[in-house]
Amino acid sequence: QVQLAEAGGGLVQPGGSLRLSCAASGFTSDYDAIGWFRQAPGKDREGLACIRISDGSTYYADPAKGRFTISTDNAKNMVYLQMNSLKPEDTSDYYCAIGTPYGSMCTAFEGEYEYWGQGTQVTVSS
Repeated sequence: QVQLAEAGGGLVQPGGSLRLSCAASGFTSDYDAIGWFRQAPGKDREGLACIRISDGSTYYADPAKGRFTISTDNAKNMVYLQMNSLKPEDTSDYYCAIGTPYGSMCTAFEGEYEYWGQGTQVTVSS
């Protein structure tokens, strides 16, 4: 069993920044990738980024490229998503998830992830 807990969401003005965190506990060593996803009301869940724990390689989906950065502190079992230049369309619930990549790189494909956190809400509004 693995537990994931997101934090760091809130209200931010357009153009602002937020850093989300994901605290992982339990049998985390059984897995090799942590991803960030988001889901806005009435929309499908969307993959944003992932990081492979073993080598630190990363993947960014189009919505995250150039604005979001995923990082990890393995000693603390923490994963972060730094979000800059936020836009109103980034308003969503953000989730972290842990799993095992199918290939040599992690992806934002939901099927690779087994455990999910409860999410943290991000609202971008003036």
